[in-house]
Amino acid sequence: MDIGTFAIQLLNAVQYGLVLFLVASGLTLVFGILGVINLAHGAFYMLGAYLAWWFTAASGSLVIGLLGASAVSFMVGLLLEAFFIRRLYGRDHLSQVLLSFGLILVIDEVRQMLFGRDVQSVPVPDWLSGSINLTDMQSYPLYRLALIVFCLILAMSIFLVINKTRIGMIVRAGAENRDMTRALGIPFDRVNRLVFAVGIALAALAGAVIAPVSTVFPGMGDSMLILSFVVVVLGGVGSVPGAAIGALMIGLIDTFGKVFLPEFSGMLIYVLMAAVLLWRPTGILGKREI
Repeated sequence: MDIGTFAIQLLNAVQYGLVLFLVASGLTLVFGILGVINLAHGAFYMLGAYLAWWFTAASGSLVIGLLGASAVSFMVGLLLEAFFIRRLYGRDHLSQVLLSFGLILVIDEVRQMLFGRDVQSVPVPDWLSGSINLTDMQSYPLYRLALIVFCLILAMSIFLVINKTRIGMIVRAGAENRDMTRALGIPFDRVNRLVFAVGIALAALAGAVIAPVSTVFPGMGDSMLILSFVVVVLGGVGSVPGAAIGALMIGLIDTFGKVFLPEFSGMLIYVLMAAVLLWRPTGILGKREI
């Protein structure tokens, strides 16, 4: 493998890992902070892609498409938490799985009524349609580079909010000891609603930003949901930095696995997960049980 091909595959791996992190960070917040298993998380990834396509087609601007998809998904998350998800707090996982599976069916029906069953594509903006030369013979699409930069900025923003703000302190406190947080008089009900809505919006935004380099089709979130749970397990439940590490590891393993070991690429991710869990059963940055 020459240096140009290696650079292209490395950029693809980083891009894939960062998009996966956006989805998994929302999932790890909902799962780790609220204690809710949300099987519908992948459906919001798909919904975000369709919303981005619709808003972009209506406005002619991908920026409006991204903002519209994120805003609508955030509002849907607030409503779902207020009317459905809050009834799952403290309940058994079977109830959570059944409700979230029902949400998958509802979201899919709504998607079909609003957008149909057709496969759609989101055009890359003209100002991001070019490419950058890596070598004399090889280049890399400018939109993919912009996607990497955007995801990095968003990931840094997530880390800053969690580690440097009051709401982040409350979220971290709730993850450590939910009952003590309530006893201190912190309005955790509003925090729950915000965390769930942000988690949904992150999944939708991930689907929206990947739409111009992929196709928008029904069921596109199914595989992303499975990978997101793998990331959460790898990084440690409730650990956003762990989710970032796990997502980048999966991006590298999957991308380079398809290049060097294509016949085994489908199982390499799960081999990695098994190896990490044998080493640290709670995940890379998961809290060790005493």
